Amino acid sequence: MKTILNIIWLVLSGFWLFLGYLLAGVILCVTVIGIPFGIAAFRIGVYALWPFGYTTVERRDAGAPSCVGNVLWLVLAGWWLALAHIVTGIAMCLTIIGIPFGIANFKLIPVSLLPLGREIVPTDQPFATR
Repeated sequence: MKTILNIIWLVLSGFWLFLGYLLAGVILCVTVIGIPFGIAAFRIGVYALWPFGYTTVERRDAGAPSCVGNVLWLVLAGWWLALAHIVTGIAMCLTIIGIPFGIANFKLIPVSLLPLGREIVPTDQPFATR
């Protein structure tokens, strides 16, 4: 079932959201300081491309640098990406078939706003950390 949902997601919104994260990642990688943020954008972009079967968990070893980084991320790219998820989620919820995909978009909003200090793991291992 996860595969079918992911294929439908990919066609309806996943590819376009992935392109948004890819664009944000490339722009953020222009400077040396932005490279960690660009890598985070690429990581979340892959998650946005194929989200069903995966979830995010907080990393216990993330400290103050992640908090500071999240504030910078929020200003630089987070709110643009969250806005894309809001618009896409509302558009998906206009049809009954699209409601699960709209909900999936809404679940991606917190990750798009504050991605640092989070890890993407399979849903059958939600407590797995490195």
